[in-house]
Amino acid sequence: MAIYQTYYNYIGGEWCASSSGRVFPSINPAHKNQTLGYFQASSEAEVRAAVDAAEEAFPKWSETPPPVRGEILLKIALMLEERKEDLARIMTMEMGKILTEARGDVQEAIDTFKYMAGEGRRLFGHTTTSELRDKFAMTVRRPVGVVAVITPWNFPIAIPGWKMAAALAAGNTVVWKPASDTPLCAIELVKVMVEAGIPAGVVTL
Repeated sequence: MAIYQTYYNYIGGEWCASSSGRVFPSINPAHKNQTLGYFQASSEAEVRAAVDAAEEAFPKWSETPPPVRGEILLKIALMLEERKEDLARIMTMEMGKILTEARGDVQEAIDTFKYMAGEGRRLFGHTTTSELRDKFAMTVRRPVGVVAVITPWNFPIAIPGWKMAAALAAGNTVVWKPASDTPLCAIELVKVMVEAGIPAGVVTL
């Protein structure tokens, strides 16, 4: 009897099991006898824990200078470049996209993280004239808080990249719920983000 790896949620900087005690498999759609691993069937308790962790991490992350946030996003992009082929092959096994398209999927995330890294130095506000004497009018961009990111299976690296890179560059924290058809792709992306220096609680899975 084959024994498959069990993967965990990432909440508050820790890989942890669901309180439900249940897991579900991710199966290669081209080879139904190939199980890629078992993943946490999360409950409302994990959602609450994830939101709490993201709220706790928000003040420090939002006050981190935007260029510093951008440096972390650039490191994510460079690490994705290094691991592009491995990620593409995992994607092909997990959701069936042909390998050339899977490489393109990862490349879109690379491009997005690079672009948003630059936004760390382009979070400009506006100045305008005032109708009052001796008054200076300006706007400053501020993050909104915790962002919920719910993504589909068909672009399992690209679409999370589009959503999370922008949110993180702006100083928001993220609670990410990926498609249950592509949980391994999500795990691998979060591993890269953590290794690149995303602080605990800033991204939860």
